[in-house]
Amino acid sequence: MMQNTIFITGASSGLGKAAAKLFQSKGWTVIATMRDPKKEQELSVLDLVDLYSLDVTDPDQVKSTIDQVLKHFEVYVVFNNAGYGIIGGFEAYAENDIQRQIETNLIGVLRVAQPFITYFRKQKKQGLLLTTTSAAGTAANPLASVYSATKFALEGWSEAVNYEVNQFGIRLKTIAPGGMATDYAGRSLAYIENAAYTPLWEKMIAGFEDGSTGVHFSTAEDVAGVVFEAATDNKPQLRYVAGPDAQKIADDRKELGQQKQFELISKSYQ
Repeated sequence: MMQNTIFITGASSGLGKAAAKLFQSKGWTVIATMRDPKKEQELSVLDLVDLYSLDVTDPDQVKSTIDQVLKHFEVYVVFNNAGYGIIGGFEAYAENDIQRQIETNLIGVLRVAQPFITYFRKQKKQGLLLTTTSAAGTAANPLASVYSATKFALEGWSEAVNYEVNQFGIRLKTIAPGGMATDYAGRSLAYIENAAYTPLWEKMIAGFEDGSTGVHFSTAEDVAGVVFEAATDNKPQLRYVAGPDAQKIADDRKELGQQKQFELISKSYQ
């Protein structure tokens, strides 16, 4: 990408904040959006960084914020990163839990992307839309059924929209991280408890601690480096896998196929 202005959602913490810092350090203008910019103390003091309020579940605010941004900036890259995860046995999820997860992780991404696609097309810009998915969008995780569903959906949506908009010079790419050592588990993870699934949850936690789950946490900065690569390499690549655990999952899916990988993962939780 020759131009260097990026619009980031979910920039208050974790990967979003790390990406904002990295792009800013490379001389990019960064539009960092979050639900409450008044609480942000690190990004607010950086040159080339502008903070805007944005809750991706609020359609009116999404529209007004994007309209306001596009009055003052020429955006060339959008990083759709806002999201969170609910975990627990699916049968314990209330309907509003399911709706909120889908509204944030899936519909929120589509809601932000759509006006930017129109903007890129009408302005004849070779725009790029990056979306945070997950290794859980390659092989589903137990106790993260709806979260995994949203990430699988984002992978499929990104692929499909590429076929539509490549004719205009617009491209979509996904960033699929594995485990990240961020405050995601504290701020952006909601555990829905059900005693019937506590043994499985405890087995998963023990596996994370002893490494038997295959999850090796990357730093947010490591994954931000992959985001920067995707934004600047000019490759027609659809998915960027980030982290050794995510790479193993992707490799296993390719080499073993879905059924054998499914059987292998199933055995680890028996």
